[in-house]
Amino acid sequence: MRLNNFWKLAIAIAITETAGIVGSLFTVSEIPGWYTGLIKPALNPPGYIFGPTWTILYALMGIAAFLIWKTGWEQKRVKIALGIFILQLLLNAAWSIIFFGLHSPFWALIDIAAMWLAVIWTMVKFYPIRKKASYLLLPYIAWIAFAAYLNYMIWVLN
Repeated sequence: MRLNNFWKLAIAIAITETAGIVGSLFTVSEIPGWYTGLIKPALNPPGYIFGPTWTILYALMGIAAFLIWKTGWEQKRVKIALGIFILQLLLNAAWSIIFFGLHSPFWALIDIAAMWLAVIWTMVKFYPIRKKASYLLLPYIAWIAFAAYLNYMIWVLN
């Protein structure tokens, strides 16, 4: 890997992992109090699953963004695809702020629905540029669908 590509990869992963860090700033302090008091659905995984899962998903997202970026920033389709990618990443970070920070499962559900659509849109835009980049987002879209189920059930149960 050329040095230039190494730095692009590092930057892409750092940006995506930063979205996770921002989200965790609103999440960690709410877990022992507010979140623990919520009624959760039967399929709610144990808390220790979320951190490693999201870390891996953010890394895959970063790799996907890197694969698109390295094809050439001067291409309009690359700029559009990465712009949509940033949109879904902002919606991702906003979810934690809304759900945990504002204690609002309903508005978080609206956000996660928009995030899911934005990720699908990202995948559609990534596919013609680099199929592998689109495929790397499959675990992410699946996890978001599961998270949307959990979010919905928490809203209904509480």
